[in-house]
Amino acid sequence: MFTGIVEDVGAVKALQKNRQSMKITVASPMITADVKLGDSIAVNGVCLTVTHFNERELTMDVMPETVKATNLQQLAVGDAVNLERAMSANGRFGGHFVSGHVDGVGKILRKRPMANAVYIDIEVGEELTSYCIPKGSITIDGTSLTLFTVEKSSVTVSLIPHTYKETILGMKNEGALVNIETDLVGKYIVNQLQRGQATSTITKDYLTQHGF
Repeated sequence: MFTGIVEDVGAVKALQKNRQSMKITVASPMITADVKLGDSIAVNGVCLTVTHFNERELTMDVMPETVKATNLQQLAVGDAVNLERAMSANGRFGGHFVSGHVDGVGKILRKRPMANAVYIDIEVGEELTSYCIPKGSITIDGTSLTLFTVEKSSVTVSLIPHTYKETILGMKNEGALVNIETDLVGKYIVNQLQRGQATSTITKDYLTQHGF
């Protein structure tokens, strides 16, 4: 479990790309300071497991489903990535519940300054916007953000100067792909409501017959 508060921006030092899977090595002395084998690290919002590390770098495997469903397949050596260690039970919970299981990939449509903030419009699939609400939470490349507007196939988020400077979102241009994770709690609620509708015996005809 993560919070979406990016702890460090690391650099991709090595990539081993197979036909369907990957192995990624990232440099981040801050993250490796207390890392252990088997630890979970969010890389651009994707939960990965540490399989090797030294005092400066950590290596993680990326399985086929993750390669297919995220933007990690587009990484190149030298690219910057957002990093967050798994949430500590005794730490501050500064963001929102983030699982590190990416729902899909979005595309940056527009970036525009607004006073001390930068608004970013992101194209996402309609299957994802159904889990989004204005003022709700969303994770973009592992960064916890607040939704300002939700359209049929796009969302808008706003970045304060600190977030713009301290995450890779400030480095990405229009057209760049970003990992999207919608609100975990919202997904459970929608899922339960949809299941209830599928099994309920209360229909429009039933209500009409009983005077409603």
